[in-house]
Amino acid sequence: MKKLVPLTLIATAIAAPAHAQAGDPAGSSPLLAALNWVQGTLLGNLATTAAVIAVAIIGYLMLVGRFDWRRGVVTLVGIFIIFGAVTIVAGIRSLAGGL
Repeated sequence: MKKLVPLTLIATAIAAPAHAQAGDPAGSSPLLAALNWVQGTLLGNLATTAAVIAVAIIGYLMLVGRFDWRRGVVTLVGIFIIFGAVTIVAGIRSLAGGL
């Protein structure tokens, strides 16, 4: 049992600097602003409306047999990834934080 105490202290000392970097790095605000604009554009009202129309059109074309199933599924998965990106990244971060 006495061997576990030093290993715990070493693991805590190694992990402490990683948790100390909670804030944004200096000079990153223009980059964050640009990325927030891109995110707002990809997930905004116009993009949501276009995605709904695209899903409806693709669904109809697949239903009547005028659209390849593979291309339709790839398009729908792409739309899912774009609109689910925030949730996907949050899940990955929570898994990485639990390790």
